Amino acid sequence: MKTAIVILNWNGRSLLEQFLPDLVKHTKDAELWVIDNASTDDSCVFLSHQYPKVKQVLLDQNYGFAKGYNLGLKLIEADLYCLLNNDVAVSENWLPPIQNAFKEGELAIAQPLLLQYDQRQMFEYAGAAGGYIDRYGFPYCRGRLFEQLEENTGQYKTSQCFWASGACFFIRRSVWEELNGFDEDFFMHQEEIDLCWRAFNLGYKTKCIAGSQVYHLGAASLKPSPQKTFFNHRNSLWMLIKNVPKQQLFRIFFMRLILDGFAAIRYLSMGHVTSFFTIIKAHFNVYGSLRKTLAKRELNRQKKSYYRLKSLPWNYFVLRKSKFSDL
Repeated sequence: MKTAIVILNWNGRSLLEQFLPDLVKHTKDAELWVIDNASTDDSCVFLSHQYPKVKQVLLDQNYGFAKGYNLGLKLIEADLYCLLNNDVAVSENWLPPIQNAFKEGELAIAQPLLLQYDQRQMFEYAGAAGGYIDRYGFPYCRGRLFEQLEENTGQYKTSQCFWASGACFFIRRSVWEELNGFDEDFFMHQEEIDLCWRAFNLGYKTKCIAGSQVYHLGAASLKPSPQKTFFNHRNSLWMLIKNVPKQQLFRIFFMRLILDGFAAIRYLSMGHVTSFFTIIKAHFNVYGSLRKTLAKRELNRQKKSYYRLKSLPWNYFVLRKSKFSDL
């Protein structure tokens, strides 16, 4: 199975310098690629001089995560893509367990265990041991509920999940092309959840492969900010509109509006006025693009059983459940 490890880069020269040595050292039987989103630092020169065997796709502007990968992967021939963040450190035997899982034939999307770079016994926020969403589109993981992270004690084995982390995201090329890649309107954040949801609607399987581990620095592209809050809220609402079955959509979307209202009020009570208005801005952006988003529903086939938990906020904030095993 021809595998391509593909890093999307924008002004990440220091991260490439830090994380590429281990990737090159521990990656066998795979091509290494960097898609560059028109960096203005010396990323491309650094790669050409220090890592000439790493192939490059040079884009003419910064297209963000979603469109950047969509454009770049069109030029890369492989049976299996690994979309790898430029701030991920890989371990010695990280790749074979995942390649072997795909050789079984039925797997479409996968991720390894995602652990913190600085505290390697702790799961990492962006994907932990595989992701899920509740009925209202709130994402959570084995090993992470909201901001609460668990220690990795081997409690999570290889298992099917709902979504895989974009920090280290494996997908068959045939499935990627059938789904037309990421939704480019997302720009960045939660586009991988939307892609996995669309794959789920078509009957494809996503798994976390526990035999593989990587270590994610996290927030290297976009640290916690109003912009990140905007993308997360807007893109999550877009996912619901695109993928929730028609007979459930109005009720679930209306309830989600109420829950986002509580989140905005909570930000305001904590003195985070900018975040309060950012959530309002995200909602108005969703309403303004409603016709376009609804049109995308016609391209999808929705399935009812997308969630295993009705309400993550209820379980976490009201019932005080802080671990995946408590749910």
